[in-house]
Amino acid sequence: YRRVGDYLIPNLILPLEETAITLGKWGIMYKSYLEKHKKVFFSLLLSQGKLYQHCARIEKQATDMFDMLVEQMKEAEGVTEELKEQNQWEWVQRMGNIQQHAREVVSNEIIFK
Repeated sequence: YRRVGDYLIPNLILPLEETAITLGKWGIMYKSYLEKHKKVFFSLLLSQGKLYQHCARIEKQATDMFDMLVEQMKEAEGVTEELKEQNQWEWVQRMGNIQQHAREVVSNEIIFK
């Protein structure tokens, strides 16, 4: 503990494993969501030194789901490399729509649940 004025504040230090974890887009979104909407769970993970490990697991799940959904939607909608060669602009538009839809699904099913 350290004294700050009349208060004793615990000296919390993250374990080395926690400081070595880098989060990507999904992990940062999830961490932010926990911090704002699941404050007790966020504080519990943080105090146990497991916050970044947990966010990294969620990031892996979200990334895997996103990649799988994009591939499945491409196949279902007939977005192929042939289309990319024939009509690049249409391919870009359709891929953008597929990726946006996949982001929404992942956000609703994994990140903001």
